[in-house]
Amino acid sequence: MEKQLIKIAEDSTRSGFYLFLGQVLSTIILAVSSILVARFLGPTLYGQYTLALVTPQLLFLFTDLGISQGIIKFTASLHVRGKLKHAIKVVKYGFIIRLSTGIIISALNFIFADSFATILLQRPELTFYVRITSISILFQAIYSTVNSTFVGLDKTEYNAFLTNLQAASKALISIVLVVLGFGIYGAIIGHIIGYVTATASGMLLLMVILRRLLQHESRVIDNSDNSKSGIKNLLQYGLPLYLSILLTGFVPLYQNIILAFFANDIDIGNYRAAINFTTLLTMFSIPITTALLPAFSKLNSTRDSKLGTFFELANRYTSIVVIPLTLVMIIFSKEIVELIYGSNYTSAPIFLAMYCLVYLLTGFGYLTLISFYNGIGKTKLTLQMNLISFLIFTVFSPVFTSIYKVLGLIATFIMANIASTSYGAYIAKEKFKAEFGLRTITKIYIASFISAIPTVAMLRLICLPVLIRLISGLSLYLVIYITVAPILHIVTKTETKNITGIAQKVPLMKIVMNPLLKYQQKILKLSEN
Repeated sequence: MEKQLIKIAEDSTRSGFYLFLGQVLSTIILAVSSILVARFLGPTLYGQYTLALVTPQLLFLFTDLGISQGIIKFTASLHVRGKLKHAIKVVKYGFIIRLSTGIIISALNFIFADSFATILLQRPELTFYVRITSISILFQAIYSTVNSTFVGLDKTEYNAFLTNLQAASKALISIVLVVLGFGIYGAIIGHIIGYVTATASGMLLLMVILRRLLQHESRVIDNSDNSKSGIKNLLQYGLPLYLSILLTGFVPLYQNIILAFFANDIDIGNYRAAINFTTLLTMFSIPITTALLPAFSKLNSTRDSKLGTFFELANRYTSIVVIPLTLVMIIFSKEIVELIYGSNYTSAPIFLAMYCLVYLLTGFGYLTLISFYNGIGKTKLTLQMNLISFLIFTVFSPVFTSIYKVLGLIATFIMANIASTSYGAYIAKEKFKAEFGLRTITKIYIASFISAIPTVAMLRLICLPVLIRLISGLSLYLVIYITVAPILHIVTKTETKNITGIAQKVPLMKIVMNPLLKYQQKILKLSEN
C-alpha cells in the first residue's frame, strides 16, 4: 500500500473509531435518560413531550441544504492540499448559510406553532411547548455544522466529545427539572440546553483549533476572498444531497402510512420493536460512512489512479466488519428481542432478521458508494441512487404490503436498495474504475456463513437461559470468524502489519485490536507451514 493511502487509511480509521465511540456512549446516555424521563413523566406526559419535538425535528431537515457534507468534503480536500485558509473560508460560508436557514426555520416554527400543534399533531394544547422548541432548531443547525467541520479537519475526537456533551447535558438538565416538578417544560428545556451547551463549547473549541492550525501553516496561501464563488460551490455540491435527504426522510413517514392501511396494530408494534434494534448496526455503519467521506475527498481527483484502489480497500474493510455483524443480528434476532422486550413480541425476530438482510449488500458498496460519490463531488449520482430507491419503494410497497403485510414492506425496501446499489456499483466501476475485489468479498461472505453454522447448531441443540445463550453464541461466532478469516487470506500478513500500525495511533483502539491482530498473525503463520 502506498504511503498516501496508508496515511488516508490511518486518518479514516482513527476518525471512524472516535465517531463510533462517541455514538455508542451518547446512545447509552440518551437511552438511560429517556427511560428515566419516561418513568418520571408517566406515559401521558411523555407522549406529549415526544409529540412536541416532532415539529422541530422535522423542520430541522430543511436547515441543512447539504451544507454539512459539503463542509466535510471541501475542508478535507483543501486541508490535505495545504489550503487551510481556503478551507476556513468554506467553513465560514457554511456557517453563514446554516445560521441563516436556522434563523428562518426557527422563526417559522415559532410563528406557526399554533397551526403545527393543531393540524399536524392534532393537539392544540401543545402550542406553547412547540413554540419554545423553536430555539433548539437554530442551535442544532450550528451544532451539526461545528461537528461537520471537526470531521473534515480529522478532529473527530472533538466531534465525539461534543456528541457526548450534548447527550449528557440534555440528560442531566431534563432529569433534574422533571424531578423538581417542571414536567414537560423541564424536559424540553433540557433538550434545548443540551444543544446550547454543546454548540457554545464546540464554537470555542473550533476557534482554538483553527488558530493552532493556522500557526503551523507554512505554505503561501492566496488570501483573496470570493464569497459568492464559495457559497455557490457549497450550494451546487449540497443541493443534490439536500434533495436526497428529503427523499430518504420521507420514506419512514410513508412506511407508517402504508402500514396503517394494510397492517394490524400488533404487526406494527412488532415492526417498530424490530426497527429499534437496527440502531446496533447504524452505530457501526454511520461512523464508517462519515469517516470515508473526508477520506475520498482527500484523493479528490476522479482521474487519480489511487481512487479505485482506496475504494476497494474501504469497501473490503467495511465488509469485514459489517457482514459478520449483520449475520450475528440475524442469527440472534430471537434472543435479542426476547431479552429486551420479552416473549410477547413474537413477530419482531423475523422482521428484524429480514430487515438486516439489506446490510448484506455491503460487499457491493451499500455503505461505501454514497461516501465515494460525495467525496469526489458527484453528488448528482448520490441523488440518482436515492431517487431510484425512493421510486421503487413508493410504487411497489403498497402492492407488496397489501399482500404480504409487514414482510412485503421489508421486501420492497430491500428490493429498492438492491436496485440503487446495483446502479451505483455499475457507474462506479464503468465510469470511475472503482474495484470491488469480488474474490476477497466472496471470501468474507464465506467466512461469515461458515462461522454461522456451528453457532446456529449450538443455539438449536443446547438449552440455556437467554442471556447466557446470547453471550456464548456471540463468543463462539467471533472466535470462529477471526480464525477462518486469516485461513482464507481475507487478511494477509502485510495487512495485519498495516492495521497494527494504524491501531498504534489510537490508544483505546490499540488495546482492543492488538490481541486480535496477534492471534490472526499466528493463524497466518500456521497456515503458511
